[in-house]
Amino acid sequence: MARKPNLLFIFTDQQRFDTMRCYGNDFVETPNLNALSESAFVFEHPYVSQPVCTPARSTIMTGLHPHTNGCVNNNIPLREDVPTLAEMVSDDYRCGYFGKWHLGNEVITQHGFDQWMSIEDNYRQYYSKPEYLDILSDYHHFLIRNGFEPDKESHGASVFGRGKAADLPPEFTKAAFLGQEAAQFLRDQGDDPFVLYVNFLEPHSPFTGPLNDMYDPDAIPVGPHFLEPPENTSQHNLKRYGQYLNETNAGQDLSTEAGWRKLRAQYLGLVTQVDRAVGEILTALDESGKADETVVVYTSDHGDMMGDHRLLTKGVLYEASVKVPLLIRVPGLEGKRISGRFSQIDLVPTLLDLLGESIPDHLQGKSCGDVLRGEANLDHNDAFIEWNQEGNCWRTVVSAEGWKLNLSPHDQCELYDLNTDPYEQKNVFDDVDQQSRVENLVVRLRDWQERTGDAVAV
Repeated sequence: MARKPNLLFIFTDQQRFDTMRCYGNDFVETPNLNALSESAFVFEHPYVSQPVCTPARSTIMTGLHPHTNGCVNNNIPLREDVPTLAEMVSDDYRCGYFGKWHLGNEVITQHGFDQWMSIEDNYRQYYSKPEYLDILSDYHHFLIRNGFEPDKESHGASVFGRGKAADLPPEFTKAAFLGQEAAQFLRDQGDDPFVLYVNFLEPHSPFTGPLNDMYDPDAIPVGPHFLEPPENTSQHNLKRYGQYLNETNAGQDLSTEAGWRKLRAQYLGLVTQVDRAVGEILTALDESGKADETVVVYTSDHGDMMGDHRLLTKGVLYEASVKVPLLIRVPGLEGKRISGRFSQIDLVPTLLDLLGESIPDHLQGKSCGDVLRGEANLDHNDAFIEWNQEGNCWRTVVSAEGWKLNLSPHDQCELYDLNTDPYEQKNVFDDVDQQSRVENLVVRLRDWQERTGDAVAV
């Protein structure tokens, strides 16, 4: 390649892995992501570092586990001394961050980025300086220019609540705004290489939008674990299960199957909404003439249960919560399906490798560039996941062989054979004939903890 490669990194918030055709979903309409997947590497088993926003995206941005970078729970700011990929690439890169940040001050250019496009005014209570409260997001000003009025008070300012923003006409949604702004960023690029991160809020709650009626709730494909309460499971899961028994969410009565199905239909509408914005971004990349010089990534920070085991959102260790889509298109390399387990801890070193940049020694993942070049595979790769909550910490290993161990010292532990039980309906942790397997997986977990400086006792 004559020039340094660019990086276009697109990610969503709370998107299940099975919401695209390349992961077996022919129901949802995602033509732009389908087209991307046809030329990209499609990772079959990508896992997040922790199934909640701030910790997961801290790993995506820094290449460090949450227990190392300090973002072990939501709304913990990323420390100034913890560099992002934008601070690791050489100075000739122009770096932009567009969308939800959720790693501290939403409206301030920071952490190596030259250009910042904000969409959130819902985390103002976590800003580090009072003067930042005088700044409202770029999306807020976009809506004001288009004649909309805020509907919510937040720390001294009138802002747009997520519910109102989600129910606006399609061209005024956060997804559409980001698609337009990211496309303009790509059109404005000169000869210097660029890094652009684009993070959509959708399909995150409030699970409502202009495409609410696009999908027939009765026709939505579901698995055998849909609305089936977990058995022989942890108190952690049961507590969450209990809170959804009689809840109303996005106007849907979750005491009924019809309510759950309608909610899931609206969720898929948000996925399609994102796909349309992705199409605008990729079209602008093509028109810029830089597509053949640009690494393109598409993923999410975590998934959503959406009624599986009668649970909603994230924060549990089931596959729908911890497994996400991952596409990587690399100029000069023919895409294919990548089997084996992949952890997002490896994203930063992999991308630095693909950009031809040096990989810092402090990173806790490893580059999978050799896998993409066909020189290696992920057949022996284990993925590790953490959950950090005071008095209820978990550590998980998804083994290369397809077994998942969820370990906690204060709760019912879980062991699932994902090869024969992909919907995690049978916890075999207490089976006598599985004890040697449990012991082996515990050793792997403890070894990972030692390697990464994880002092949590499990």
